[in-house]
Amino acid sequence: MTGRRTRTAAARTSDTSPEPTGGTRRYRDPMFEESAIKVFPGEHYVTGQPDEMLVTILGSCVAACIRDPLAGVGGMNHFMLPEASGASSGWDTASASMRYGNVAMERLINDILARGGLRQRLEVKVFGGGNVLTGSANIGHRNADFVEDYLATENLPIAARHLRGTLPRRVHYFPATGKVLLLELQRTDRDALVRSESSYKSKIEVEPVGGSVELF
Repeated sequence: MTGRRTRTAAARTSDTSPEPTGGTRRYRDPMFEESAIKVFPGEHYVTGQPDEMLVTILGSCVAACIRDPLAGVGGMNHFMLPEASGASSGWDTASASMRYGNVAMERLINDILARGGLRQRLEVKVFGGGNVLTGSANIGHRNADFVEDYLATENLPIAARHLRGTLPRRVHYFPATGKVLLLELQRTDRDALVRSESSYKSKIEVEPVGGSVELF
């Protein structure tokens, strides 16, 4: 499937712009004392900076955290649906929408490669895909199935995963080290997250109120 890859230019990088465009938002995280970038649905972000942390909140969506540890570049995407409608074979990237997993994965990987990364060195961690949306034909688990199948087809091993289930997740990713901190959110946060996922590129305002942090 690699031969079908669509080459795209880097869409969001921290080295070339002090303030990312699109749906991403930069802020200073006082707990981690890091410059944090919030990655919203349909967005991705790639960085080569050693002090940046990428943050997202996932319900039925999936985020892939990918880096090349030797090149010192990595990033995160956040997609809402497995594939663009009408994709009949392979990982069709005819749709330019980052809401779809096939487009989101291609762009994140290509942006890392364009910044000096090598496929054989990529470290991949994937999270999300919870069934939190009622009446959505198990879209969360379909997203999880998609990302696992995609990476297997691309011969990219998964170094860590936390997929499926029924609870939303908050993910903190440190591309410089590959560390991921994951918190499963309380069910009381679900309604707010569902509203956020239902509006493409909407602002996520859910904050964790409890649960245990897992390290990947």
